Amino acid sequence: MEKRMVVPEGGEKGGVVGVSSSSKGGDTGMVRELMDVIMTVGSYSGYRRTQRKECLNLVRRLKFLMPLLEEIRELDASVLRVSCNGLTNLRKAFFAARKLLKHCNDGSKIYLALESEAVTGRFHGVYDKLNQALDDLSYNELGISVEVKEQVELMRMQLKRARRRADTQDMELAMDIMVVLSKKDDRNNLQTYERESIQKWLNSNHRTCPKTGQVLDHLSLAPNYALRNLILQWCEKNNFELPKKDACVGSGGSSSAELTEEISSLVQHLSSCQPEVRRVAIMKIRMLSKENPDNRILIANVGGIPPLVQLLYYPDSKIQEHTVTALLNLSLDEANKRLIAREGAIPAIIEILQSGTDEARENSAAALFSLSMLDENKVLVGGFNGILPLVDLLQNGTTRGKKDAATALFNLSLNQTNKSRAIKAGIIPPLLHLLEDKNLGMIDEALSILLLLATHPEGRKKIGQISFVETLVEIIRKGTPKNQECATSVLLELGLNNSSVILAALQFGVYEHLREIARCGTSRAQRKANSLLQHMSKCEHLP
Repeated sequence: MEKRMVVPEGGEKGGVVGVSSSSKGGDTGMVRELMDVIMTVGSYSGYRRTQRKECLNLVRRLKFLMPLLEEIRELDASVLRVSCNGLTNLRKAFFAARKLLKHCNDGSKIYLALESEAVTGRFHGVYDKLNQALDDLSYNELGISVEVKEQVELMRMQLKRARRRADTQDMELAMDIMVVLSKKDDRNNLQTYERESIQKWLNSNHRTCPKTGQVLDHLSLAPNYALRNLILQWCEKNNFELPKKDACVGSGGSSSAELTEEISSLVQHLSSCQPEVRRVAIMKIRMLSKENPDNRILIANVGGIPPLVQLLYYPDSKIQEHTVTALLNLSLDEANKRLIAREGAIPAIIEILQSGTDEARENSAAALFSLSMLDENKVLVGGFNGILPLVDLLQNGTTRGKKDAATALFNLSLNQTNKSRAIKAGIIPPLLHLLEDKNLGMIDEALSILLLLATHPEGRKKIGQISFVETLVEIIRKGTPKNQECATSVLLELGLNNSSVILAALQFGVYEHLREIARCGTSRAQRKANSLLQHMSKCEHLP
């Protein structure tokens, strides 16, 4: 049975204050320092809108490392010294993360919006530092448990998949501000209305612009952040306090009471007998659940999840697409993962994964990945035969669909029973195809899943074929450093259980390439290559 990861949220599990490091030296003190960083950044609550999503993602990924730090903290000093350099690099990465998160928490909204691309670059710099530091840790020498190593590997895959991106809303904000501040500003072509008045206009069944009379493409209201920020700047400069409608303000400048009322109304409309009312409601809920983590909690609190789950069965492909995407957004909240599963959403999501539109299938795979972060949901997805359609998406989906399927299958395959299901569902041929298709850029993803499958007897039997060994050797010979690291790890796992794999790899000329990796590869690749070379030295047929 797998051990479930428990992420501390500042309660009893934090266990940082009062831990003595006198018996284990400075290395344990360094571990405690790293845990303090996680607790500190977890307490920040004022992230600017332009970087809020990226900040929360980084904090979540740092918390994901807490179980690793807890295991390291319990080690003897002599064992800790083995990983002194790795811990030092991890400390540097954590401090860089704390500095960046503090900047996004306390910095100027205008500056962060205008410099969003540069700030995004800093996030990816932190991700690179974290990846390298985690590479440098000697997991085997430290005796880190298999469960924690798998959790760290999952987090590293998430880091690798992170892309330079900015939400559309954030990009529009930055562009609007630049336009407003431009000397050549000409805003005659923008119409801005007071929210309450335009909402009354729309509630009166008007579907046209009140100024031009043109039919509106949609009825979603987009807050004018540029104008709002200009007003706030003026108020600050002139020491003028805006009148407050409510002490607590929600997204888009509306009060929490107004937002709660709006979302409650939208949830009611999900059950409307008028298709258009229902369609507009689900689209708005999809948008609101994407924009703000607080909205995800609010939508669930007003009873939004049950009617959404019912709409998964609605016989309209676009409604299904919007609904499964809304549930994907809502599932990013930890408590919502359980609520969505308890309402019986997983079988319906799997059905859409089998027969929905391309986007619906992609988002269904992503939703299953998100839901299966909980161990009990891994079991449910496997039990409801969710592995087979994921394998089909991996083989026949769009590029994005293949990547979403690969991420979900990796997560699900952390469960031993699901490994067997994936093998029986035919996952290995499409994984081998991903190794051959260089244009997809999914070699590392395929090898990571194959590494998990290689820990299962059925998996070793299926993938330990001579042709696959030759493919591994070819990747070790001329792949990227990360490709080489993954391929070496798979070959080691296979070779430790099957001497014929070692002999075949030697015949394909792997020995000299392993020696080169042991000298010049990534830190993890060097460790794997050395372990493999030591194992090979016990074979009689060593060249």
